[in-house]
Amino acid sequence: MAVPDPFPAAALPNPALVAALDGFWIADAEGAAKVDRADAVRLLTSTPTIMANVPLVAAKLGYPELDGLDILELFAFVHPARFSVPTVEGMADFLGLDRPETGADAAIMLRSMAATLLGRVSLPDWREKEGAWPIAQALARARWGWANIVLQAMEPPARPERSVFTALPQWEEGPPPAQPRTVRLEEEEVDRRLSALLGPDAERRDGQRSYAAAVSRAFAPREVEGAPNMVLAEAGTGIGKTLGYLAPASRWAEEAGGTVWLSTYTKALQRQLDGEMIRLYPDEAERKKRAVVRKGRENYLCLLNLEDAVQGSFGGRAAIYARLVERWARYSAGGDMIGGDLPGWLTSLFGRTAQAALTDRRGECVYAACPHYRRCFIERAARASLDADLVIANHALVMVNAARGKSEGRGLARLVFDEGHHLFDAADSTFALHFTGAETIEMRRWIIGPERKTKGRRRGLTARLGDLVAFEEEGALLLDEAVERARILPGEGWLKRIVDGMPDGPVELLLAEVRALVLARAKANEAGYGLETELVEPPAALVEAAAACERALEDLAVPLRRLGARLVRLLEEAPDWLDAPARARVEGALGGMEWRLQTLSGWISLMARVGGPPDSDFVDWLALDRFEGRELDMGIRRHWLDPTKPLAKVVMEQAHGVVVTSATLRGRVAEGEAPADFDWQVSEMRTGAAHLSLPAKRFQVDSPFDYAAQTRILVVTDIKRGDTAQLAGAYRRLIEAAGGGTLGLFTAIARLKAVYHRIHGPLAEARLPLYAQHVDPVDAGTLVDMFRADPRASLLGTDALRDGVDVPGESLRLVVMEGVPWPRPTVLHAARRAAFGGKGYDNLITGGKLAQAFGRLVRRASDRGVFAILGSAVPTRLTTVFPGNVEVLRVDLATAARIVEEQAGLREGVAQAHSAA
Repeated sequence: MAVPDPFPAAALPNPALVAALDGFWIADAEGAAKVDRADAVRLLTSTPTIMANVPLVAAKLGYPELDGLDILELFAFVHPARFSVPTVEGMADFLGLDRPETGADAAIMLRSMAATLLGRVSLPDWREKEGAWPIAQALARARWGWANIVLQAMEPPARPERSVFTALPQWEEGPPPAQPRTVRLEEEEVDRRLSALLGPDAERRDGQRSYAAAVSRAFAPREVEGAPNMVLAEAGTGIGKTLGYLAPASRWAEEAGGTVWLSTYTKALQRQLDGEMIRLYPDEAERKKRAVVRKGRENYLCLLNLEDAVQGSFGGRAAIYARLVERWARYSAGGDMIGGDLPGWLTSLFGRTAQAALTDRRGECVYAACPHYRRCFIERAARASLDADLVIANHALVMVNAARGKSEGRGLARLVFDEGHHLFDAADSTFALHFTGAETIEMRRWIIGPERKTKGRRRGLTARLGDLVAFEEEGALLLDEAVERARILPGEGWLKRIVDGMPDGPVELLLAEVRALVLARAKANEAGYGLETELVEPPAALVEAAAACERALEDLAVPLRRLGARLVRLLEEAPDWLDAPARARVEGALGGMEWRLQTLSGWISLMARVGGPPDSDFVDWLALDRFEGRELDMGIRRHWLDPTKPLAKVVMEQAHGVVVTSATLRGRVAEGEAPADFDWQVSEMRTGAAHLSLPAKRFQVDSPFDYAAQTRILVVTDIKRGDTAQLAGAYRRLIEAAGGGTLGLFTAIARLKAVYHRIHGPLAEARLPLYAQHVDPVDAGTLVDMFRADPRASLLGTDALRDGVDVPGESLRLVVMEGVPWPRPTVLHAARRAAFGGKGYDNLITGGKLAQAFGRLVRRASDRGVFAILGSAVPTRLTTVFPGNVEVLRVDLATAARIVEEQAGLREGVAQAHSAA
């Protein structure tokens, strides 16, 4: 049922434009007409025109600088913190309007949707009315295209309204949480909790119940210090592992009075877990108290940054974005700007830079000195997690908190790592050390602060600590000394100076030597990637530059260490003026100082090893980052050869119980003769279990799906490697055979773009929409939402779409990989390949990617589809990662297209039968 429309579409003077599959269409009060590209551009350059997703339409027109009245921005104003798929069809669904059938219908519909949204702002029961009027006035001053129309449709409030900075609730300080009690879960109580989560009408699934029982072993009391109860649990797709581990986790949290951290790798699974909490805690108030989503500080809106932005530090489009974010902040559940209830497409309309400026990405928080400290989203989430039963986080945050020694309330003693097959990669990123231009300039900014007249809140140590050390001369002198010595770090214009051969200071001189050696030794590789070379046999100039850099970094670290020691002493002595807010400031500053000092110490250690004997635990190399021929950064990189060593030491050994679970946890591809438990040995190697003093408990249960009946696996053998025309032709043929519903996966962005530009036109003529990561100016999460919402759409993407994408139903019926996703031959991969089994290591990495890609295809019992790999060079050993009862067929393209067409027809029939049932 459509919402009453007190603002008639006929009253809108603005035309609407859509870029539809059947061409460009313009609609006004008289109706719709088809226009060519040139006419559309002429209209947009002369008349404010309504569009849905202006950057996307402008890209299709070939004029990315075009502007217009974006209905998505109007939606974000009218319904902040609510989501709609950012297409005409998606918004029609949200607004209760009939979906358009043609481009002409869509153009007319755009005007109707705008009228509907404008009508809602005049309704007395408009749900998001509070705070709208002053924001609309501010948007008018920022020259937002919709502002005057919105103000005409709205009624001003009867009395002045509070700003978001005073309207948001304040958090309250509570007592320290009690330590969890020692309890032991009985299998019967875990089974009862699982039954309650499933509901009375749910079918009993023995695999899920066995899984829950196995996972509950991780919640037994720990018996040996440094040796957690660790469970490695592989549960095939469809088992229901989320509820399977929520049952013992929630039960233990209640019985023990402790906190369980549920860690994921992807934001999609975080959102899914958050959604499952309603089963545990139907009451919203209880749910907010007992289940908390936690992310890194850089994910949350910083209210002080927002205040600076709306007071004039932002201009142009960024100022409009800041006001829309201000509007959202009043209604947001948690202030999470990345993966929370701020639609990802809103940021895409304005650019990531505008978003980054509103978060605390540099660790510059002033804590209790901030006027918004008591309303801070970050602090509220941190305090909520102190008493929560369940904290939903990500692998990186869990590892960083453990590395920083932050147990957060009742600790990181009980951990569940879902998507556990990504633990190795997450640890690799977390425990790596990069000494690059970008990293060092961030260190300089953190210490010195702004060095030129710029708007914004960037603050150095003096602004954050000056008044805390002003009472004593020595502290003030140390602060001044640290700021002065930080000037050895690269400043503005550092990259140009290096490229021009005019480095300034010891750090820039070292980076210049790194760049010269990389250019001299590195082999040119595929376009889009940077260059790198091993840090072996460095020339004397590089060694001397590293030694000079080491001395300069040590000189910088000295006053910072002493300053940190004085802050510790200040907390210990606790003078009369050190009240709770001041103590919070000191603790916050000290935490940031300790983390930066760890980074400095790592850099100093790295400099000392340049030219010396290699450390067998690490892989060091020199890198020059480039994009499309343009140099971006350079430096020395250090990664653990086996990052699960620090993972086990820093994270696992501190915990009492750890669950690592995934649908693809074990490594199934063996080279030559392998031991009977080879797959589990791989799992233990990739998760850190191999480095613990007690063995992990193993559990495995197969998927309940009948993959032999539901899927076909094809290797298309007549596609010549390296022939883009053949590759594009194969994608087009298969997508047309499936009638859309295709996820195409690529290992190289360049090939993805080439295929997209060859096939998107012909597919549009067949009325099959095609979206593409790295082509469409839309974030990956939103692209998946758009793909999921249209069963005739297809989506091309890279690794980000291979993992964590959940598209059940008709929208995904074909997965196509451009070829075998072998690892890129980097310095780091070469070192690990040599250490972990040569070709066998390549097989494991590649097999895991294939298994994950195949896992996108079937998400529920009614799903049917085809998984296809293009190219004849698919070793038989890699096909062992697929379900054993599914035959892998090696066929030509014509046969593959016929099989895809047949399977698509079968799927449609099954879906209709399930719907009827």
